[in-house]
Amino acid sequence: MALTVVRMVVPSGAAALRAASVVQKAGVHTSSARGLRYGWWTYALGERTTPRLTHSSKIISVDGNLASGKGALAQSLADKLGMLYMPEPDTFYLDKMTGEAEPLPLDYNGMCSLEKFYTDPKAPDGNSYRLQLWMYTMRLLQYSDAIEHLLTTGQGVVLERSPFSDMVFLEAMFKQGYIRKECVQHYNEIKNISICEFLPPHLAIYVDLPAEEVQKKLKQSGKSYLQNVSLPYLKSIEDSYKKSFLPKIRESSELLAYNTTQAQDVERVAEDIEYLKFEKGPWVEQDDISYHHMRMLVEDKRRVAMLMHIPRFLPEITIGAHDYDEKYYAYKSLPGKKYAPGYNTDVGDKYIWLK
Repeated sequence: MALTVVRMVVPSGAAALRAASVVQKAGVHTSSARGLRYGWWTYALGERTTPRLTHSSKIISVDGNLASGKGALAQSLADKLGMLYMPEPDTFYLDKMTGEAEPLPLDYNGMCSLEKFYTDPKAPDGNSYRLQLWMYTMRLLQYSDAIEHLLTTGQGVVLERSPFSDMVFLEAMFKQGYIRKECVQHYNEIKNISICEFLPPHLAIYVDLPAEEVQKKLKQSGKSYLQNVSLPYLKSIEDSYKKSFLPKIRESSELLAYNTTQAQDVERVAEDIEYLKFEKGPWVEQDDISYHHMRMLVEDKRRVAMLMHIPRFLPEITIGAHDYDEKYYAYKSLPGKKYAPGYNTDVGDKYIWLK
């Protein structure tokens, strides 16, 4: 009856970006102007994007297999270049966007679990596909945050993995029998109508670590649910990156690839970036009109989330009407959820309307 892809409570505008748990290393572009909502009247009254964009106004994504060191490179690179670092989103990224004091139950976060996936990837309840679809949604919301930050402030963004590489994990799941063919078809439909609305990163950096080394690092991580990640699954991720993602992203973005030793030399990576001309891809074709429409999209998080809604029956992601109502009213009964943000405040069990 209803696809539980994302709860429609995501905030819109710059408030979502401020609420998200991101680490802004460069203390710039934090004036009160960032809190102003952009809209049609803003553009009509003369607000333009291109004057604030500089040579360093870029979106850089750092990709690689699990435990490949992409997070360390992304953070160090952001520090070096004076950009905003956005760590890889987890299943609770939506809670961070909405400013929850603590993560809400899994029922309101995709009804999926990363720990359960690694422990039992073939769980009969469809957890694997729910997790893949939910994580794609979280990454797309984060990517919209990244574009909004870039166009609003002019400051570049370095993020750990972008939604453009999510197909890598779907292909690996399918090859290992974790998800059904129908799920792959559904995911392809969703990605085809959603990712096309966003410009790819200016630069994709790939950190290459052999699957055997990845498995060793996972076993040393101390996290119990990562101890038994299968080598074939890790090899499938590596193969998909090299055979599918890298050739595809090279068509629209600059691409740099390093092994883990080279990736630790941030000075060298930053120097390589300086030599890039950034003369290919759709970013060079943009102007103030297209930037205006892009800003209108990325600041409307509900509109972004709706891109992932395709009404198709799949047992993995479909729940009945009664279960849907039960979860919906349970969510609305949580403190602060009865009314829209800004219209009420909780005092014990009472709600006070704000004027």
